[in-house]
Amino acid sequence: MDLSRVSAYTPEPVGGAGQQAAVLAPVLVRDGETHVLFTKRADHLGEHPGQMSFPGGSREPEDGTLQTTALREADEEIGLRSKETAVFGRLDDILTVTDYSVRPFVAAVPNRAYDPDEREVAEVVPLAVSDLVDLDNYESERREFSGYGCRRIHYFHVGDYTVWGATGLMLAQLLELTTDWTVPEEPDRVVDSDAELPV
Repeated sequence: MDLSRVSAYTPEPVGGAGQQAAVLAPVLVRDGETHVLFTKRADHLGEHPGQMSFPGGSREPEDGTLQTTALREADEEIGLRSKETAVFGRLDDILTVTDYSVRPFVAAVPNRAYDPDEREVAEVVPLAVSDLVDLDNYESERREFSGYGCRRIHYFHVGDYTVWGATGLMLAQLLELTTDWTVPEEPDRVVDSDAELPV
């Protein structure tokens, strides 16, 4: 995974969303292998319970920049301190179906144990890049969303975990940008908006 490609990339912003948010995609090396760090959201949360995500959240009035938001949220959620975080750059902004514009930042972080805030995070999960780029672990679908048109949804299945939704979209871009992996040209299926999700 070549994070210098993130530094050289010019990301696309989005506008018009009701709320701003930011996330941090943390990358670490464990046992000689590169991993991407995710959080598994607590089951009691009102939005996206139990889903895999990057540390992050809504911009607060005191946040000077969205990068500040991402770093503050990562500290609050998993105890990742900003002084031990090397931000390489960011990916394209994501407009979610819940009317958020989300700005993803990519950072190298230490290989250590992290301390999840149990109010928000059930588990901190490092997933190996070698597993994430394995096409046997990947599927996608094209799905119609009311008011948002047709969107492609990516699913990365690694062990008992599935990364999908907005996080899956960010992950797909991160992998395409920093590795030799590319999203297959065609989705595995095209489904209606009310079709059952494969997670």
